Amino acid sequence: MKLYCLSGHPTLPCNVLKFKSTTIMLDCGLDMTSTLNFLPLPLVQSPRLSKLPGWVLKDGSTFLDKDAAAAVCAWEKPPNSHSGNGNHLKNSKAASLNFTLTTELKECSGHVFVDSVPEFCLPETELLDLSTVDVILISNYHCMMALPYITEYTGFTGTVYATEPTVQIGRLLMEELVNSIERVPKAQSASMWKNKEVQRLLPAPLKDAVEVSMWRKCYTMPEVNAALSKIQLVGYSQKIELFGAVQVTPLSSGYALGSSNWIIQSHYEKVSYVSGSSLLTTHPQPMDQASLKNSDVLILTGLTQIPTANPDGMVGEFCSNLAMTVRNGGNVLVPCYPSGVIYDLLECLYQYIDSAGLSNVPFYFISPVANSSLEFSQIFAEWLCHNKQTKVYLPEPPFPHAELIQTNKLKHYPSIHGDFSNDFKQPCVVFTGHPSLRFGDVVHFMELWGKSSLNTVIFTEPDFSYLDALAPYQPLAMKCVYCPIDTRLNFIQVSKLLKEVQPLHVVCPEQYTQPPPTQSHRTDLMIDCQPPAMSYRRAEVLTLPYKRRYEKIEIMPDLADSLVPLEIKPGISLATVSAVLHTKDNKHVLQLPPKPPQPPASKKRKRVSDDVPECKSLKPLLSGSIPVDQFVQTLEKHGFSDVKVEDTAKGHIVLLQEAETLIQLEEDSTHIICDNDEPLRVKLRDLVLKFLQKF
Repeated sequence: MKLYCLSGHPTLPCNVLKFKSTTIMLDCGLDMTSTLNFLPLPLVQSPRLSKLPGWVLKDGSTFLDKDAAAAVCAWEKPPNSHSGNGNHLKNSKAASLNFTLTTELKECSGHVFVDSVPEFCLPETELLDLSTVDVILISNYHCMMALPYITEYTGFTGTVYATEPTVQIGRLLMEELVNSIERVPKAQSASMWKNKEVQRLLPAPLKDAVEVSMWRKCYTMPEVNAALSKIQLVGYSQKIELFGAVQVTPLSSGYALGSSNWIIQSHYEKVSYVSGSSLLTTHPQPMDQASLKNSDVLILTGLTQIPTANPDGMVGEFCSNLAMTVRNGGNVLVPCYPSGVIYDLLECLYQYIDSAGLSNVPFYFISPVANSSLEFSQIFAEWLCHNKQTKVYLPEPPFPHAELIQTNKLKHYPSIHGDFSNDFKQPCVVFTGHPSLRFGDVVHFMELWGKSSLNTVIFTEPDFSYLDALAPYQPLAMKCVYCPIDTRLNFIQVSKLLKEVQPLHVVCPEQYTQPPPTQSHRTDLMIDCQPPAMSYRRAEVLTLPYKRRYEKIEIMPDLADSLVPLEIKPGISLATVSAVLHTKDNKHVLQLPPKPPQPPASKKRKRVSDDVPECKSLKPLLSGSIPVDQFVQTLEKHGFSDVKVEDTAKGHIVLLQEAETLIQLEEDSTHIICDNDEPLRVKLRDLVLKFLQKF
């Protein structure tokens, strides 16, 4: 049993499990933190961004070592071209590199950004052949964003399993992502800075960016549709057979609509995959913990990214900062995803609006998929917690944002163009994407409101560093509030969960086995279990500490009828079997061996063909032990005198001195040693067999 780790992001996992001849990919998360190294994509021309100065290497055109120079030469020269004067060439290369980097890289308030279409860090594709993956199991819609890269570029021909809400909301997230990037096309594409010899000359964080060769531009909607067409919908507790080898079952994880943990089991082994789970009472169905018990291996990913922040406290801070800004005549910008936490925020605001005196303040939800997201949240009733399911049958909308829409307190638009331009009023609250602040309508509002200290941007999504997200907008006058809301399991909850389900082995990202780098003294912010958890990192292969010991075999009824069990001790019976083992689709069946063909009556019997197994008579199997004293008495009754017994480390030796014969009695064998006296050996054998059971 092996685990291939393709992602270094603990909350956006991508692992491959090889188990009983099946290859199973567990999630395919897309690391979008790489987009923080790029300039934002403004919806309208931004004079500020267009006037940013290009970044040049230290000491102008004279700073370039031989490796970087060679890199530039290889990049810009034809293969058969020849160089002239060395110094002139070095200076020309340096000037060329600086010109290229000035075009590709821009400087803003001491930070350097790539001026190109944002790119994403893909999971590893070279660690193993991804075309051999049989199935992909998706745990939640955040962990399927790399799916088109896997299904459309690696030769994948298998099946993807996910719940319906995961697929539908995942489609919305992908559609919003593609729309946000494609509607702001970039004329140029930056690639020179990715050269390893050039990258090491760049300032941080570009210098420290990992796996830049794996960064790719966004996929297209045709690729999204092709990837989603490979998905097979499943429901909670539904058992899916994989080639007869293993069975996979999704369980509610309590984190998001349709989010799942997965059980992967055979008849005698059980692996649990826990990813993005929550024990808090929010809108999804509660987490199914009982089904995780008795696991041989538990793979744990997707814990909270903010272990020291209480979600309830963060919601309170969000509401109070929002109210304070609006009362002072400012606008509030909430960068968010079009699904997930926004449902809970709107529900809290619904309860808070009147008491805070915000009844006349408009709330805008802007996204290409805003309408679909709000509608989906109301129709997936069976995936909601019990309280919200009850409302559906009253009938009432499970989420209060339906009432906010009816009363015009919440309005949703596909973009800032069109109807929004006519309805827009200030002060207001705007929910829009993307949380990275690199693309989407949020870029427009950052440029529009960033110069006023009356306005506030409130970060609720924990996936991105808010300081890095704000870097290309500096200097910034608007207030910034960080209220990350992450309902996933924290380390205290994980410790309690592991004590309850008691897996034999725990496997997790290495980030969970040590305190955070900025809080090295906080040993409570790490997984503590016995035996210690096995950790993994990107591009690592783990051999899981569990070996298969048993396999299930079925016996055909006619073969079972022919067996004659013999009880060898109370409660234990044995029977000899002569059968043919038939294996197909990882299912094993014992069948009666075929009978040899009968020869025609008038002809001589033909030899049975070699390819037809013939049922041969088997020697009987023996069991039991030989009591030495009784055996000696029996020998004496049968005329053997002068019998001596010697004890050995393994049993006893019986000496028949007159017959010059030796009998070795051991726990699992008996040997009769005599010189060329076959009748004597047979006689002694028969006396030994009287003390043993045959079957």
